Amino acid sequence: MRSPAAALPTHRSQPDAKGFFGRFGGSFIPPELQRQMDEINHAYLRICRSHDFIRELRSIRTHFQGRPTPVYYCKNLSDAVDGGRIYLKREDLNHTGAHKLNHCMGEALLAKFLGKKKLIAETGAGQHGVALATAGAYFGIPVEIHMGAVDIAKEHPNVVRMKILGARVVPVTFGAQTLKEAVDSAFEAYLADPVNSIYCIGSVVGPHPFPLMVREFQRVVGIESREQFLEMTGELPDNVVACVGGGSNAMGIFSAFLDDPVRLHAVEPLGRGARLGDHAASLGHGEEGIMHGFNSIMLKDSEGRPAPVYSVASGLDYPSVGPEHAHLFSQGRTVAGAASDEEAIEAFFRLSRREGIIPALESAHAVAYALRLAKERVDESILVNLSGRGDKDIDFVMEKYAAHAERGDY
Repeated sequence: MRSPAAALPTHRSQPDAKGFFGRFGGSFIPPELQRQMDEINHAYLRICRSHDFIRELRSIRTHFQGRPTPVYYCKNLSDAVDGGRIYLKREDLNHTGAHKLNHCMGEALLAKFLGKKKLIAETGAGQHGVALATAGAYFGIPVEIHMGAVDIAKEHPNVVRMKILGARVVPVTFGAQTLKEAVDSAFEAYLADPVNSIYCIGSVVGPHPFPLMVREFQRVVGIESREQFLEMTGELPDNVVACVGGGSNAMGIFSAFLDDPVRLHAVEPLGRGARLGDHAASLGHGEEGIMHGFNSIMLKDSEGRPAPVYSVASGLDYPSVGPEHAHLFSQGRTVAGAASDEEAIEAFFRLSRREGIIPALESAHAVAYALRLAKERVDESILVNLSGRGDKDIDFVMEKYAAHAERGDY
């Protein structure tokens, strides 16, 4: 006889009360910060089920974010590949241009119910920063965004958007000056005043309850996708593909298909190659370890510390993944795929030219993998979570990859 827990849908049975997905997850933080995490967890579990919270969040989704976002069949791209059928979940059409607003509006609404007076966060590609700045403007709560100096230069359009929306952008100038350091800096700022502020983490990472909270706020992507795909085609997709840095967009869409006979592909950034420091493919090349308050699979240097990472996509250059991703991969439920910088750039231009959709460089990794998968699985359907649009990347791409724009063979 199945236990009550086993009878629950997979997303309801994980994590456990201490925030573990199997052996991954948990909360490895100082006692003073743990007290704040316990308060946030208690408040989330109580508030997220309240009628007022649910009603307000649903109204925001419909009337402010513009949800549901559509599922779109890429006929031109599919015909060009002459293989599997490629579909996109158009999160690039979500307000602010990415999936990030799904959890930022939820986190900011939680902060409002808790009476917090400041929202603090990190950002890599800037999409989380823009989304949280938007949420702060909506709710009238001040926002402080920590961003690596390298990413500030690369993602200038999003930096401008954050400032226009009223956020304070804090440049992070230590270490590699990218996403990991931005997380370190934001955590330090939060620790300075955890009573009056709340750390709105940008992915399904960090100590419990953040992997749970962010996944639950992002589940709207998967719920919509599953219903829309069934309505469009009369069946479920054979494959669901999403890029993975920390993994919020991927967990959002994967969560609705965990109990279905659907292959789930987590696409990591292979960057310049498989040598340590040239990529950020944690699932494919990492090992178990603890960083930023949670246990997961991570890339380590020779001394066991978080290794330097790299990706052309600022939102993917993180040396670990969310603990639920580590658990699903370790259980064989997800496939760890990868796409290199060059493949992502090719996919960026190919989707732009064939479908008139400019993807974020992060999302372009998932598109690149889907193009490869379509050639291998010619009779199957492939649903890609197009997690963001590429407005933020066009200056960088044209500066670094101008030769691609002159090509006519896409």
